[in-house]
Amino acid sequence: MNPSLHLLIIGNGCAGTETAFAARQNGWSGPITLVGEEPLSPYHRPPLSKAYLTGQASAESLSLRGAMTYDKEQITSLSGRRALHIDRTHRSVTLCDGSLLTYDKLVLAMGGRPRPLPLAEQFHGHVDNFHYLRTHADADAIRSNFGAGRNLVIIGGGYIGLEVAAAAVKSHMNVIVLETAPRVLARVTAPEVAAFYENVHRKAGIDIRTSEQIERLECSADGKRIIAVLCANGVRLPADLVVAGIGLLPNSELASEAGLLVEDGIVVDAELRTSDKAIMAIGDCARHYSHIYERSVRIESVPNALEQARKAAAILCEKPPRPDAAPWFWSDQYDLSLKMVGLSQGYDQLVMRGSASQRSFSAFYLLGNRVLAVDTVNRPLEFNLSKQLIIDRHWVDPSQLANDDIPLKQLLSPTT
Repeated sequence: MNPSLHLLIIGNGCAGTETAFAARQNGWSGPITLVGEEPLSPYHRPPLSKAYLTGQASAESLSLRGAMTYDKEQITSLSGRRALHIDRTHRSVTLCDGSLLTYDKLVLAMGGRPRPLPLAEQFHGHVDNFHYLRTHADADAIRSNFGAGRNLVIIGGGYIGLEVAAAAVKSHMNVIVLETAPRVLARVTAPEVAAFYENVHRKAGIDIRTSEQIERLECSADGKRIIAVLCANGVRLPADLVVAGIGLLPNSELASEAGLLVEDGIVVDAELRTSDKAIMAIGDCARHYSHIYERSVRIESVPNALEQARKAAAILCEKPPRPDAAPWFWSDQYDLSLKMVGLSQGYDQLVMRGSASQRSFSAFYLLGNRVLAVDTVNRPLEFNLSKQLIIDRHWVDPSQLANDDIPLKQLLSPTT
């Protein structure tokens, strides 16, 4: 390759960092610059709501790569620099410190940010006990408010909310989870799986309240802390800490301002290129067409971000990428390993396999005889088999699928 070509990557999370190293490994011989908005060196985000929040993981263990590896691979890493403007005509990016970086190829890996809670906008950043959880600093702020006997109110019963709840109860906090939907995990799991997790959390001592509307947050007289959450039904919940987790918004404004096509994410083609062929987008901020599901999707998942990073690197280096994988996700709560593969939207039948009472089961989301997605709890073998089942569009007999005495591998057969 031309050793003078400059690869510029905006976003130094797992997607951007993986792109930089994968490009070098695939033969990119020119300069590579990795730019990140946070002041810290690139780090893993998933442990922030899990092991790091409970103190089981150190800050050092979160690093994506050792400091020396950037020098070894001749990758320039610029932290604490926010990209302000893309000039597509001159192929340059202006950073918040006034510096200008030119590029030959640009990869946007800017991730997302927490969806703001409208009632809390006046408080966020002005009180020290209301937080979202996305960054290292967020996790540190939340953890500093943990303490036995303290009252934690979590707004949002998604994965982030439930993971924070599981971590907080280990610190002997009084935890309440408020969810506006009739059940937790409403956007991502079937009622049967949601009911299982609600039961697990309640047995751990967590107060889960569904179909609950928040009316306002009550602040202390000095304006420095939230002291209570007031619900629409008149209930007042004292709070020493409030954490909101109500979804993620893609960081696509930079692309939109540059005139790139944006529709709930930066729109990319099959080769992850935006409407400007010199610019690619990957990870949480990108919307791509899924050949598995035959529709446009934006996937918030570390494994997806890593897969797209490796694909982008191969394409940049003019090498054939690996075939697209089925998207997968995970969540660790207590001693439960929840792993999910595929996208369940549009399913018309749920088949449960195994035993929820034994805390070992799989939930298969079917459309006709085709499996769209699978949620597995403490079933790593079935999780791995399900990946290929979804990619190959295997058809299954639902009655046999529900029979736990029949090995899942035995049921796999080609699409007919």
